[in-house]
Parts: sequence; C-alpha cells; structure tokens
Amino acid sequence: MRADVTVTRIGDGVYSVEHDGRREMVYVAGSPDNRWAFWNARVFHLQPQAELPRPTRVGKTGRVRQAVMAPMPATVIKVFVSPGSAVRKGDTMVVLEAMKMELPIRAPGDGTVLVVNCREGELVQPDATLVELG
Repeated sequence: MRADVTVTRIGDGVYSVEHDGRREMVYVAGSPDNRWAFWNARVFHLQPQAELPRPTRVGKTGRVRQAVMAPMPATVIKVFVSPGSAVRKGDTMVVLEAMKMELPIRAPGDGTVLVVNCREGELVQPDATLVELG
C-alpha cells in the first residue's frame, strides 16, 4: 500500500512534509552529493556509496584511535568530556547546534578520550574531528 506524501519547499533547506494527516518540518543541508536531513530530533546522512570508513589510527600504545566527527556545519554549545575521560557507548560527548536544533554527539563505543579538538562557541565544519577515542 502506498502512503500519500506531500513535500512542500518552505525556504532554503526547509521542507514541510505531510503524511497520514500530520505535517512535519524537515531541514536539509549539504551539497547534492553529501546531504544531511534533520527530522524529529534525528539526523540522516546520504553519502556516496563509495565513501571510505571513518579515519582510525593506531597510536603508540597499539590501541586503535577513532575520530568522532561533526556531521554538518554547526556551533559547539557544550563539551562534556576532556582528555582522559572514560566514555561508554551512547554517552553524550559534545552538543552541537545547527539550524536552531541541538544535536548530541555520542560515543560510538566504550573508550577513553584521547583528544578534544573543539571548544564551546566554536563553529565547526562537516567532517571536522571533534573528539578522538582510544
């Protein structure tokens, strides 16, 4: 069964989506080959299929380092971690703000914060490394 969906462009990167008798706002940012959509406090990223995995490096201790990156241009509004902090999968490390929406950046897995590359009030660009975990 096909649902009737109506999408109306409201402005640059702002769309009204009507479905099942409801109207919701969707915000879209990025270039045509690297789109980000924000809906219902969730972030969706459409990437080219050939994209490489997120960068990782092996540090001097032999542990794998994982870069946690900004998904879009945004302002850092809160940093909850510092080097040496232990984090568990799902812990909020940084909160970004973009298009009047807050976006928590969560730890992808358990680890230790090795480096924090951002500070509150800073404007970050897409794919900027915010935190490095080990």
